[in-house]
Amino acid sequence: MSVAVAHHTRSSGALALEEGARQAAYRDTDLVVIHVVDSLDNDIAEANRVGIADAVERALSVTALPDVRWDVRLVAGGHDIADVSEALLGTVRDLGPDLLVIGARRRSPMGKAFLGSVAQNVILDADVPVLVVKSPR
Repeated sequence: MSVAVAHHTRSSGALALEEGARQAAYRDTDLVVIHVVDSLDNDIAEANRVGIADAVERALSVTALPDVRWDVRLVAGGHDIADVSEALLGTVRDLGPDLLVIGARRRSPMGKAFLGSVAQNVILDADVPVLVVKSPR
């Protein structure tokens, strides 16, 4: 089994990576970082992998967990919220992790009333437990 992290480049993405590393170490399992991209063009995919690898290494350093084993999965999913959500959820179904860690941005009271965010779709539709990490105020 593994702990999966839905990665994105917002500030809560680093926090999700850090918490994912902690959860993987606690469970003595691997960390799998899932990043949804528009397409899997070779040059863009390699640039994404390098950037994500740097972010994972920073998270492992911050959490003092350099021995956590990890892997990156790039998944083609497009821009649309529904497409990104389905690409992420499909990968989670394929991987079957023990836990999915996601980052969420803070939303205004009005923003909370509207459905449609990737985080909400994942929380509602994931077949595995979801741990939501959000940045402090």
